[in-house]
Amino acid sequence: MEQPEILRSGDCALVAEFGKEIDEHTNALVHALDRAVRDKGIFGVRECVPTFRSLTVLFDPMLISGDRLEKKLLRLCKTLSAEAQTQKTVVEVPVLYNGEDLQDVADYAKLSVEEVVRLHAGRDYRIYMLGFLPGFVYLGGMDERIFCPRLTTPRTRIHAGAVGIGGEQTGIYPLPSPGGWRLIGTTPVRPYDAARTPPVLFSAGEYIRFVPIDEPAFDEIQKQVDAGVYVCRRTEGSV
Repeated sequence: MEQPEILRSGDCALVAEFGKEIDEHTNALVHALDRAVRDKGIFGVRECVPTFRSLTVLFDPMLISGDRLEKKLLRLCKTLSAEAQTQKTVVEVPVLYNGEDLQDVADYAKLSVEEVVRLHAGRDYRIYMLGFLPGFVYLGGMDERIFCPRLTTPRTRIHAGAVGIGGEQTGIYPLPSPGGWRLIGTTPVRPYDAARTPPVLFSAGEYIRFVPIDEPAFDEIQKQVDAGVYVCRRTEGSV
């Protein structure tokens, strides 16, 4: 396995950086190390935070020194492989494709609205990382035919559940917030719910599959979500 560059981030965090490019191979290395650190149960490690191309390891300096932890991380890396994860978890997310920017995306791509929906819902998206808001997923692997630039002027408020496209990425707004991504649909599913255990529906390293639904199905799922009984379908498959 490629050896990462270990960077210091204050007195209680190390960052293992696996290069400068954002791609699936690099992200797989990040998650391979994340799993190894958690499986090893290194004394003094408090939390690991995977991102696109790096893993931040938070630790208690009273229990383990940064130098000692760095040696342990590099030792773990020697025995890992980006291909170690042979199975993937796919979470199906229902989407009503009725976004206010859907026609704009179609016009930019020189495609029909139906073709944009087909392409957007036609593949599994790797969750590279979560950030920006609790439960906001950064997804990779979108078809390049529907890449679309962000809005020139971001909106001051986007509704929770909005599904959008921003450049080469797509994602779901888990909470009302400002944002500049182009909105193509809405999911009744709540990526983040403070009253739920765990509050965040997805995990980095999983995959999301968008499933087109109509308005009656949206309303029915919304009722189930409000009642706390809706569960997204999860399937296991080969990476």
